[in-house]
Amino acid sequence: MMMQGEGWAVWRHRDFRWLATGQGLSWLGDAFQPIALAAGVLLHDGSKTDLGIILTLSMVTRVVCMLAGGVWADRLMPQRIMVVADIVRLGAALGIAALFASGAWSVASLAALAMVSSAAGAFFMPAFIALKPNLVPTAERQTANAMLTMLQTGAMIVGSATGGALVALTGSATGFLINGVSFVASAVCVTRVRVQPVRQERTGFFDELRGGLRAITSRPWLRAGILGATAYHLGNGMLLVLIPSIAIHELGGPTALGLIEAATGVGGLIGGIVAMRIKVGRPLLLAWPMLAALPLGLLSYVWPQRLAVVLMCTVAGYLALMFLEVLWETAIQHHVPQEQLARVGSWDSLLSWVIFPLGSSLAGPFADTFGTKQVFAVACSYMAVAALSPLLTRQTRELRSSSTPSAPRTAQPSVSSESMVSLTGS
Repeated sequence: MMMQGEGWAVWRHRDFRWLATGQGLSWLGDAFQPIALAAGVLLHDGSKTDLGIILTLSMVTRVVCMLAGGVWADRLMPQRIMVVADIVRLGAALGIAALFASGAWSVASLAALAMVSSAAGAFFMPAFIALKPNLVPTAERQTANAMLTMLQTGAMIVGSATGGALVALTGSATGFLINGVSFVASAVCVTRVRVQPVRQERTGFFDELRGGLRAITSRPWLRAGILGATAYHLGNGMLLVLIPSIAIHELGGPTALGLIEAATGVGGLIGGIVAMRIKVGRPLLLAWPMLAALPLGLLSYVWPQRLAVVLMCTVAGYLALMFLEVLWETAIQHHVPQEQLARVGSWDSLLSWVIFPLGSSLAGPFADTFGTKQVFAVACSYMAVAALSPLLTRQTRELRSSSTPSAPRTAQPSVSSESMVSLTGS
């Protein structure tokens, strides 16, 4: 293990500066969206069921579109997809703002626009995954990933803190207007990124889709990690339902829940700083035990069930979680060819999104039957075992952090003649 001093030096890379600036502003705007949507529906004659329908349809749309987004992001220049996705999300945000401003919203209209935005996001994220490793030299990828993690966490903290007050003062339409402006900032900054990653030659949509899955199954460390994370998210879905219940009923009400949310952000920021400065020879040998630290720390919700202890364990747990995410993402960038990164990322995200709602749906019935604390303790223990399961694979324990880049950063795209017309269907 060694300390790295480059830290903020990744900002000297022009393409990284542009992407980080655009995404930082976009993440800040994204933090306004859930607050504005919930307030707009629940405070204006809507119900929790109405909000649940909108969120569920949005999530289903993202799941349905995610694999297609991965295929296209490995075909085209990522910047093209990201710009079009931002323009589509801008239109959806402005449409929702207009509905709330006029007071003429309905569940159907909000759900339709939320689904459009989610579909665009399902194309944006794989393209973002494919673009990131090309922004800096190979040796600085972990530092760049950590910096982006810090930006995202910081933006969510600031955006959530200011978003609630602003929406309460000016209304939900303002929140979505700010969200829309952030998409403009993102699109403008993405157009300034000049790097050209290697792209996948077209062999047919379904063959390319299977190629992304083969990239996972042919690498035991990657397969074991994704399966372990998928199992982990089943328990995670339960905890995200049970944590608010325990916080409100046992730890001090909404104020306690707010402090816990703040603690997750603080832990994430510290985790990004740690990941930015520390590199290890065998990253996954450390990463998976770090993931197990989070659910073990969350057992403090059951015992000793004191807010101060819960907050300290939450900070420590989310520090470990962010460190894991940076190490995992960097390992994939080092050991998976550039032209497969988007599809691998979309398969990884798909499995998490699919299993997560199942855990959330089981939490209530299980808690009613067996007791909240008992289910919480079992879920935490199960998550710790799932987090450690990838270490049963020898390649996971032996994977090295250094590797030869799969392609030079300045390589020309293999499908440079393609345009976004094919993607949009227009």
